[in-house]
Amino acid sequence: MDSPGNTPWIRIRDAREHVGETVEVRGWLTHKRSSGKVQFLVVRDGSGLMQCVAGRQDVSDADWATGESLTQESSVILRGTLKTDPRSLGGVEMGLLGITLVGRAESYPITPKEHGVDYLMDHRHLWLRAPRQQAILRVRDEIIATFRDFMRQEGFLLIDAPIFTPSACEGTSTLFETQYFDDKAYLSQSGQLYMEAAAMALGRVYCLGPAFRAEKSKTRRHLIEFWMMEPEWAWATLDDVIALEERLLVATVERVLTRCGEDLKVVERDISRLEKVKAPFPRIHYSDAVKMLHDAGMPFEWGSDFGAPDETEISNRFDTPVFVKHYPAAVKAFYMEPDPADPRLCLSCDCLAPEGYGEIIGGGQRMSSLELLTQRIDEHGLPQAAFEWYKDLRRYGSVPHSGFGIGVERTLAWIAGLEHVRESIPFPRMLNRLSP
Repeated sequence: MDSPGNTPWIRIRDAREHVGETVEVRGWLTHKRSSGKVQFLVVRDGSGLMQCVAGRQDVSDADWATGESLTQESSVILRGTLKTDPRSLGGVEMGLLGITLVGRAESYPITPKEHGVDYLMDHRHLWLRAPRQQAILRVRDEIIATFRDFMRQEGFLLIDAPIFTPSACEGTSTLFETQYFDDKAYLSQSGQLYMEAAAMALGRVYCLGPAFRAEKSKTRRHLIEFWMMEPEWAWATLDDVIALEERLLVATVERVLTRCGEDLKVVERDISRLEKVKAPFPRIHYSDAVKMLHDAGMPFEWGSDFGAPDETEISNRFDTPVFVKHYPAAVKAFYMEPDPADPRLCLSCDCLAPEGYGEIIGGGQRMSSLELLTQRIDEHGLPQAAFEWYKDLRRYGSVPHSGFGIGVERTLAWIAGLEHVRESIPFPRMLNRLSP
């Protein structure tokens, strides 16, 4: 879209760099007020908010009438001169010279009054315009950017994993089945097995993309579709990937604190809790974690997997994330390397976020023995034929290797202090929600 009179178009976040200039801002009206001789229009453009002031004598009669007629969320092009004003949003205010209406909004369904969660979720496509939701998505963007930058600095190469997978490798109870021409296919639960193949070619790799779990869960931690980063590292041990996870989380929290301070204020995050996230994180054995639960009077049977209340009890004892390692092999995937010190256990590790946010990372050392992997596939009642390509990784130059998966939404929920993961993704897919 051409600018009237070739006035430069700027984004609101860059306004301080253009004080004293006549510029153009394109955005949507959030609210307005008028004293009769002066109109105060507050607009947003996705990068920030700005108050724009029109004096009756400063704009044409037509533009004045346009300003008076504007409704919430109407799209506008505003032309004016920028000046500093400590009382204004962002410290910069626009003195209006012209108002162009682009699209008049109908009566907007989301108002400052209280709306129920179901109503807001039904209008998620509009709820995204709220300051809190915008702030959350900006923090999400920073987290993903940090993941990518960190992995590159650590020497890992991005490799894209397929979304369609050919077999129900871990049982069909939480897999989405779909028709693939004349065959059946499934939506991917994880890119891990493909990353293991890539690691045998490239050493250090990772994928970052969506994953799908058909879990009939309604908890505040679960989504049906979520995003996950999954590194795989040839020659790495369990201790190697735990140290990598620790470096990743420290880097992510530090970058969000540095770059998203204003957004954390909008979501009312207590940043003093995040400022305590410093290495080293505690590393505790599964059996010691079980003892913590017993000491707290919680009924828990050794050999079981931790549920949300268990994870909360354990993590609440620490100010930083905590690593729980050496889980029973029975509660972990078939490909986990057995613990040489105790065959009941495996070389696995979960990272639990503090403040009751639970597991955000799961991983460990992968099985390197072809014979043992074949045995485990049988023990889990899985089809050997579906895993012949995966077993090839052990036939042709098998090495110790390790990896993990970190959930974007759960990590964001913890860092931003969100009560429910439904706000951590633009368009959440939950048990009873498939729209908008």
